[in-house]
Parts: sequence; structure tokens; C-alpha cells
Amino acid sequence: MKFLGLDLIIKKGMSNSNNSIVSSHEPKDESIRLDLLTWTEVEEYLSHCKGIILPIGSTEQHGPTGAIGTDALTAQSVALEVGRRTGVLVAPAQPYGMAEHHLAFPGTMSLKPSTLFNVIHDLLISLAIHGFERVFIINGHGGNIATIKSSFAQSYKSAATMQLPVAKHLRFKLSNWFMAPEVFSEARSLYGEREGQHATPSEIALTLYLHPSLQTKQCELPEPPSVGPIYNSQDFRQRYPDGRMGSDPSLAKAIHGKMFLDKAASSLTKDLTNFLQES
Repeated sequence: MKFLGLDLIIKKGMSNSNNSIVSSHEPKDESIRLDLLTWTEVEEYLSHCKGIILPIGSTEQHGPTGAIGTDALTAQSVALEVGRRTGVLVAPAQPYGMAEHHLAFPGTMSLKPSTLFNVIHDLLISLAIHGFERVFIINGHGGNIATIKSSFAQSYKSAATMQLPVAKHLRFKLSNWFMAPEVFSEARSLYGEREGQHATPSEIALTLYLHPSLQTKQCELPEPPSVGPIYNSQDFRQRYPDGRMGSDPSLAKAIHGKMFLDKAASSLTKDLTNFLQES
């Protein structure tokens, strides 16, 4: 099977191992963003590459100092950086996820698990109909993980039932940028236990790098509640009154965000390269 210029991707991944966010040899966003291409350009792309990156996040509260779009903004930025380093197409970000437990905070917009399941399934099948054989999801929200994985199983079955030409070779992979070993390790090194589990300084740092104006929202915060269970939205609001789970986002710095973007992109570029080579 032919998925790429895989040699080109491997070389680009190696050339970007020196903490460089931008290289003059990387493709411009206009050539990797699906939403900026014509259908004829996508058809041409599919003649030499069957892979695509799909970022997904959430629109939900991130404490009193974090942007509501944090999960979508970070997933999209990592996906675009991986696309620049590999030349693999990047689909528009899916900004809504399963955030039912955050609905007691104004601004949160959630999909029910069943709705998210169907959205992911339909997007995957749409791509498979066109001939994409490898869909690499870059996720920015932990609440999406279980539903996305469940949708993979249904999508494989649907592709086979529909007798799509790509069904035999169709593969999906989920990568959570915040769980990349290099990212997780660095976050713990910088912030220790104050990284917490929601509205974390690592994800806030990345948004500060992407959107410097968010720095004006940052301030010292009281000690957060300890990390505990998650049930429904009202229970979450009672346990975590300002939306944070054991985190101290005041520790976040834009320079940290730049580093997290590079570490996430480097790790996921390797994951994507290996994924495209799988049989």
C-alpha cells in the first residue's frame, strides 16, 4: 500500500528534532489545511497519501483564568504543527466534545456521549468514503477518550458493511497530546503536583503562547481542591467551585507553552509516522 512520500515525512521528522517550531522547509499552512484546499487538490493528495490528521477538543470551562476554548485551541495547534512537519493534511478542528460534567459553569457547550459517538463515526466514514485509510486523531480533552475509542469500533463495522474499498486497510488512531510522555514528564518537572488534572498550567501555558492576550486574565488563585471523583455537573461544581482540579494555572508561562508545543509535536510526529507505516 502507498500512503505517502513516507521517506519525506521521516526526514522532516528527523530534521525537526532540535526544538525548532518553524522551519523554512516545512509546508505552509495553505497546503496542509483541508479547509483551504479544493476538492481537486484533495483528490490529487489522495493519489500519493492516504493519511489525515483530525484534531478534536472541547468547549468548556478551564477555571477562572483559562480560556473556554483551551482544549480545541491546543489540539488544533499541535495538529497543525505535526502537519507542518510531515506534510499530512489537517482537517478542521472539532471544537465540541463530551463536557457534560462542566455544564454547571457558564460558557460550556457539551455533546452527549451518544452525540459525540455519532459525530466522530460520521466524520470517519466520510473520510473513508473518499479513500483515506489512516485517520490520526489528536485530542485535547480527556472526557472524549472513551467515546472516541468506542466510535472506532462502530466505524470499522460500518465501513465493512458499506463495502467501502478501503475497509480492509482502514485504521484509526487516537493520540492525546497532553499524555505524550515528553509532555507529561516536563509538566510534572515544572509544576509537580500543582499540575493537577483540569485547568492545568501546561495546557494554560500553551494557550498563552498561542494567544498572548490571555496573559491579562492570569492572576494568583486560592489553593484548589484536591483531585477527586467526577460525577454529574452539579456535583463537580460543589467539589471544584472555581473549576480547577488540583491545579495552579498561575504557574503557566508562554515560554513553557512553546516548549510543550514542540514536545507534543515531536512525539506525535513519531506516532504518526509509525502509524502510517502499519500494515
